[in-house]
Amino acid sequence: MRKRTPIPPSRDTFDPGRRYPGLRGKVVDWVEHTFEEGRLYINVRFTDHTELCWQIATTLTIERGDLSDWKSGDFKQLGVFVRNQCGRNT
Repeated sequence: MRKRTPIPPSRDTFDPGRRYPGLRGKVVDWVEHTFEEGRLYINVRFTDHTELCWQIATTLTIERGDLSDWKSGDFKQLGVFVRNQCGRNT
């Protein structure tokens, strides 16, 4: 049995993530990150005096809330409240 040689992905089909038009060939001057008001900012400055900045934030989302009666010792569910990413209650 012959061992297969892995074929590297072609440049046209390989996409490890999002590409940013206009950045190809730019030379990075410096990179910094800062934390402000619960957000992470990542700044990439280029030698042509342009900058790429990412603003990253996390959020807490209530996935499920239950209303129950536990007086009898058994869990008796009275209602379910759900909050999805759109912010609608169902």
